[in-house]
Amino acid sequence: MSTFRPKYITFDCYGTLTNFDMAGAARRVYGERLSPEAMASFVEAFRGYRLDEVLGPWKPFLEVVQNSIERSCKRIGIQFKPEDAQRIYDEVPTWGPHPDVPAGLSRVAKEIPLVILSNSMNSLIMSNVEKLGAPFHIVITAEEVGAYKPLMKGFEYMLDKLGCGPEDITHVSSSFRYDLMTAYDLGIKSKVWVNRGHEPANPFYEYTEIKDIGGLAAAVGLEPVREVA
Repeated sequence: MSTFRPKYITFDCYGTLTNFDMAGAARRVYGERLSPEAMASFVEAFRGYRLDEVLGPWKPFLEVVQNSIERSCKRIGIQFKPEDAQRIYDEVPTWGPHPDVPAGLSRVAKEIPLVILSNSMNSLIMSNVEKLGAPFHIVITAEEVGAYKPLMKGFEYMLDKLGCGPEDITHVSSSFRYDLMTAYDLGIKSKVWVNRGHEPANPFYEYTEIKDIGGLAAAVGLEPVREVA
């Protein structure tokens, strides 16, 4: 059982809590136009370009999606239509949580304030948050910060807003590339990786692994440890 109880538990939202179904949205838009092999390549390109698009100066998330789709279309060799990117973007606020999330969050929300730091827009995120089934102390978006993760600015902004330091929080994410690598570099010692299958394990980054949010209470010292299958 963990002996560290943080002042706040901070979360990535999309992918970690919300079932961020960009791959499914891409298949719904392009699936009838591409072979299964080309569709798989498109989804992988779309994933990589989304990361590349958030590493520069901040821009609205619709532009991130549009640019990533346009670059993916170019790579695969199909025509880009802005309305296709808009269809994918418009799905985002409709997505709800992974099945394990509401119950898992409710167990910790009674004891420790919950915070979200998300690569989202103010106009998108609350629709997703309302579906999570737990109260959040603060919800911070990339739009508010003026920068996307994995850049450090969002984490620094969050710590300033909470009035605490890296040593006071536990950060929870399913992604090393967007969250846990940056958290490590900023000196956040208490990190939880939710193994959603997005990325392979990387023990260098010194985290507690859980298979779903149901394991979070044990990771922050509120329940006995559950073994990861």
